[in-house]
Amino acid sequence: AHCMRGTMSSVWALLLFVCAAWAAQQPDMSYVTCGSAIKLQHINSKYRLHSHDVKWGSGSGQQSVTAVPNGDDPNSLWRVRGSTTESCVRGGVIKNGDIIRLQHVSTQRNLHSHAHSSPLSQNQEVSCYGEGGDGDEGDDWVVLLQDGSQHWKRGAPVVLQHSVTKQFLHTRKSHDFNHNN
Repeated sequence: AHCMRGTMSSVWALLLFVCAAWAAQQPDMSYVTCGSAIKLQHINSKYRLHSHDVKWGSGSGQQSVTAVPNGDDPNSLWRVRGSTTESCVRGGVIKNGDIIRLQHVSTQRNLHSHAHSSPLSQNQEVSCYGEGGDGDEGDDWVVLLQDGSQHWKRGAPVVLQHSVTKQFLHTRKSHDFNHNN
């Protein structure tokens, strides 16, 4: 996974992610809420956002984030949290324009981006950062709903824009992470 330069209007078709969310403790399972555990799937490639406790060998040296075709892997599970400056109420529905953090469930680190180049694509690197969910403003992502609704519905297309750099989260099959790289 990496970020891409450009305007949302020119690349939005490549950037759509489908949310496969669940939160058994929530009374209304039709929405993504603060505290939801979700998996994000890129619409075009069908790859899921993924991480595990392996550090990038270059760039930031932080925990690697990739995209994988296997949806059953527990390392593709992310918890929705409030931004670094504003907490959210557990069970509160995530709205269009909300700033969130995505915490990797297995390692408790946040989806993060910054000015380092990705080792795979040479675009902006995406990593996981912060111990126990602590981190910085590089962990904040803006939720941009693509279906015209005001509340993030499970399965609805969404774009995640990095709040600091304004780059969009995306992937391509041509930037495949495999045993050869």
